[in-house]
Amino acid sequence: MADFSYLNTHRAEILLSAANKSQYPQDDLPEIALAGRSNVGKSSFINCLLGRKNLARTSSKPGKTQLLNFYNIDDKCRFVDVPGYGYAKVSKKERARWGRMIEEYLIERDNLRAVVSLVDFRHDPSADDVQMYEFLKYCGIPVILVATKADKVPQGKWPKHETAVKKKLDFDETDDFIIFSALKAKGVEQAWDAVLKYL
Repeated sequence: MADFSYLNTHRAEILLSAANKSQYPQDDLPEIALAGRSNVGKSSFINCLLGRKNLARTSSKPGKTQLLNFYNIDDKCRFVDVPGYGYAKVSKKERARWGRMIEEYLIERDNLRAVVSLVDFRHDPSADDVQMYEFLKYCGIPVILVATKADKVPQGKWPKHETAVKKKLDFDETDDFIIFSALKAKGVEQAWDAVLKYL
């Protein structure tokens, strides 16, 4: 059993990209997956948590992540970045392929411990966000809900936005809810606390 109190987050690297389960790493290291729509800030979240600028490539072009990207952290655990959903410029066929790839990983991967589900704090969750949250709850996968881009919302309005997000998702209060800003490094400790709980 790995000791996560000594997790050296600076020892992190992208391990591999996979399109299906035959390409996943073949070991029993625990994994935390990250799901969210394109441009929600998954790459920024990964970089912020690992204290790195460009480990996960941030892109102004949504829909850039087209495979499952596995990030090795100190040889003790992994983050798995899944393709962003809800991006219109991708063909229906391609979107369906991504959907199958994500579903296969989420349902069949024994290493998976929890999913960080990212939503944009500025707006109500989209239909895709709701569908993803419902899917994870239906499958009994632990969810850490992270509301990104909090720096773009005046702090006085945070309670209102939090209420709106939770209402739209029919949020389960036993799940973690973290208000996050990569720009201000807000919510980093809470995010790590939540992640380590499942590792």
